[in-house]
Amino acid sequence: MKDLRQFYINGQWVDPIQANDSAVENPATEQQIATISLGTAADVDAAVAAAKAAFPIYAQTSVEERIALMEKLLAIYMDRYDEMAVAISMEMGAPISFASAAQADCGRGHIKAAIESLKKYEFSRQLGSTLVVKEPIGVCGFITPWNWPINQISCKVAPALATGCTMVLKPSEIAPISGYLFTEMMDQAGFPEGVYNMVNGDGPAVGAAISSHPDVDMVSFTGSTRAGILVAKAASETVKRVTQELGGKSPNIIFEDADLESAVSAGVIGMMGNTGQSCNAPSRMLVHSSVYDQAVEIARQTAEKIAVDDPMKEGMHLGPLSSRVQFDKVQGLIEIGLQEGAQLVAGGVGKPDGFDTGYFVKPTIFAGVNNQMAIAREEIFGPVLVMIPFDTEEQAIEIANDTAYGLAAYLSTSDQQRAQRVARQLRAGMISLNSASQDYSAPFGGYKQSGNGREWGEFGFDDYLEIKGITS
Repeated sequence: MKDLRQFYINGQWVDPIQANDSAVENPATEQQIATISLGTAADVDAAVAAAKAAFPIYAQTSVEERIALMEKLLAIYMDRYDEMAVAISMEMGAPISFASAAQADCGRGHIKAAIESLKKYEFSRQLGSTLVVKEPIGVCGFITPWNWPINQISCKVAPALATGCTMVLKPSEIAPISGYLFTEMMDQAGFPEGVYNMVNGDGPAVGAAISSHPDVDMVSFTGSTRAGILVAKAASETVKRVTQELGGKSPNIIFEDADLESAVSAGVIGMMGNTGQSCNAPSRMLVHSSVYDQAVEIARQTAEKIAVDDPMKEGMHLGPLSSRVQFDKVQGLIEIGLQEGAQLVAGGVGKPDGFDTGYFVKPTIFAGVNNQMAIAREEIFGPVLVMIPFDTEEQAIEIANDTAYGLAAYLSTSDQQRAQRVARQLRAGMISLNSASQDYSAPFGGYKQSGNGREWGEFGFDDYLEIKGITS
C-alpha cells in the first residue's frame, strides 16, 4: 500500500500541518491501495505563500528557459509513462489498455502542445502607438477531478508553466495517485522552488481555501456544475479570475442520410468509453424518426458486444465506476429511467453477472425517451445512453439545444452543407462531424452551464495572462 501523506510545497516534500489520513480505494476490488492526508486551510496558506514568493522571479524567466524546463518534464513523463497508466487504472478503474492509450497520453499531449504553442506565441505586439503586452496573471489555484485525472492536471499546469505563472494544485482525493506521481516528475524536472505546489484534500477544506484565498489570482476548476458554482461564489469575494470546465449532456444527432451502422455504433462506443465518466460524452442520441427503430436495434447489438472486465486485463472492455458514490448515483438514475417509462434496450439495474465485488455496471441504453425525462436532462456520468427521435432538422437543433449544458455536440450526415449549417446553430463549444476526433491543439470548453474559458494548446494560454497596454 502506498503512503502518499506528504504534500509538495516550496520544492520540498512536507508533512501536513495536521494529520488527517484518508484511504484511497481501488474501485475494482474495493480494497485500500494508498493513504493520503487531507489538508487544511493552513496547508494551503503555506503553499500559496511559496507560490507568491516564487512568482516575481519565475514570471521574468525567458521563453527559452521555460521551454527547456518543460521539455525536461516531457522527457521524464515519457520515461515514467507506464507508471502513470497503471496509477490511473488502479485509482479510478480505467482498463489498462485504455489508461495507456488515452488517459496517460493526455499528460504527454498537453505538455507537448503547450511547448509547441509557447515556441510561437506572441506575448507582445504593437497596435498604433500602444505596445500590447500579455503578462502572467500570478498565482493560480487548480482543483481537478477523478474521471480524467492527469488530463485535467496537465492541461492546467502546462499552460501555467508556459506563461510564467506559479501554482497550487489540489488533485481529486478519490484519484490522487496520478497527481502524486506527476508531482514527483515536476520535482525531478527541477522547476524553481515554489513554482509548483501540491496539497491533497477535499473540496470543503482545501478547495474552498484555494478558491477564496486573497493571494490566489485565478482559479481553474474542473468538475460538476454544482461544485463549480460553489467555487465561483467562494472566489467572488476577492474578484479573482475563475475558469470552469463543468458538466455536459451532449447531443449526438444522426440524420437519415448518415452511414447508420457506423454512426450509431460509434455513438454507443463513444458514450460507453471511460465507463461513461466523461463530461463531453455523447449521452443523448437524437435519431431521425425514419431510421430510429433501425438505429435502436444497432445500438442494442453494439451494447451487447461491449465487455465488462477487470481493469488490469489488457483489452478494450469497460472497467468499474470510480467509487461507491458514483455507482449509487448511476443505479438511481437507471431506476428513474424505468420509472419514467423509457424502454430498456440493453443493460439495466445491478452489476453484470460475475461481478459481486467492485463498482461495475451494465452498459445501458434507453429508447423511447423524450427530452423532458430526467435521464435526458441530468448528467448521469455512467455508461447510460438515451435515444430520442426527431422529425426535422429544426426539431433536432431545438432538442439538442434544450439543455442547461453546452460542452460538446456530435452529428452525422453525408450532406456536408447540412453538417456545417447545423454545427453553426448548436450551442456548444465543441462540435464533432461524422465521428471526427479532437486533437490537443483544439479549444476545449463549453457554453452555458458547461463553464467558461477554454483549455488545450494556445487557447489554454489566455486565461493565465493579463493584458497591459503601454502607450508612448
